[in-house]
Amino acid sequence: MRLIDFINAGGSITWILVAMNVVGLSLVLWRLFIFRDFKNKMESEAKALAKDMSVRFNTTQLINHLDLVKDAISQRVHELEAGMTTIKVVATTAPLLGLLGTVIGIYEAFQVISSSGLSDPGQFASGISLALITTIVGLIVAIPHYIAHNYLTGELDSLEIKMEKYIGPMLKGE
Repeated sequence: MRLIDFINAGGSITWILVAMNVVGLSLVLWRLFIFRDFKNKMESEAKALAKDMSVRFNTTQLINHLDLVKDAISQRVHELEAGMTTIKVVATTAPLLGLLGTVIGIYEAFQVISSSGLSDPGQFASGISLALITTIVGLIVAIPHYIAHNYLTGELDSLEIKMEKYIGPMLKGE
């Protein structure tokens, strides 16, 4: 069976899952590129942030109120989070859509049984096939997005910690 035939056999829910997969994977790749770029220019980002903070506050204020620095770093890291919510939504809703397709497929199978009995197993099998395909596609979409979201969240945490390590000595004039 060709991939397009497999997707068509899953019906409209499978096409929705395919669209979600395209959007989600595009965001994952985009975030990976943005994070890599940010890592490569981390020192210059930290210098710019330290300079901005030193213009707004004097050194004594910054050293005594490190929460001001942490807030500035958190704000910068928050800017890097764009698209993360969508990746999480794809990861969490894809298996639910797969389950919805499963329920619809089983319902269709039982409708066939109630209207014509098991005289035509092909029609019954069509509903079961829809159920299985949507379940498979829902999981195929969800699992990589779940893994990617967890990985990217860890990367964000790591970037925040590295920024704090870079900026601390800069503010103290070291």
